[in-house]
Amino acid sequence: MFAISLGDDGAELRPLEPWQAEEFLAHMERGREFVGQHIGFPDLATDLESSRACLRSYADKAAADTGRIYGIWTEVPEGARGRGGKLVGGVLFRTMNAAQGVAEAGCWLEPAAVGKGLITRASRAVIDWVIEGRGFHRVEWLVSAANEPSIAVARRLGMTRDGVLRESYLHRGKRADMEVWSVLAPEWRAAKQAAAGQTA
Repeated sequence: MFAISLGDDGAELRPLEPWQAEEFLAHMERGREFVGQHIGFPDLATDLESSRACLRSYADKAAADTGRIYGIWTEVPEGARGRGGKLVGGVLFRTMNAAQGVAEAGCWLEPAAVGKGLITRASRAVIDWVIEGRGFHRVEWLVSAANEPSIAVARRLGMTRDGVLRESYLHRGKRADMEVWSVLAPEWRAAKQAAAGQTA
């Protein structure tokens, strides 16, 4: 299994697969209410069977090239790259349309891991892969208008707010406005080039 380092703090990004359902469920239990404020993941993974089914749905998407899911692990023991540590969140491509070159990215994080830049770092890694490695042109970020931390991530990623889908998302019996943010491949590359120029 591959692991991508997310920085000097030892955090890693790895594929999240059905065989990790037990670990995924334990992670969801730690963050169920926090994560579930704005997204439906915790409502889909309520026991071992449903957690496995949730991850299997993304394994099927990966096989069909229509989506991906990755976990973020912290506290990885020295010399244990790619294994061990604690699953604290993740990033995903909820949808991928290779023919159109458009993917929708998303994220989640348990409370204890908030404020460390993990989501921004992990999102940069997967967005860079889908743009540079796969040649996609547009990455979208759909977020509840009330989810300020996720909107802040979209801003840090250099995304542009395209608009608002009014009351388009029914979550736990209430309708939420969804903001659409996006970054285009030329914008992504220009921002990377500018950042490289600042550090040179």
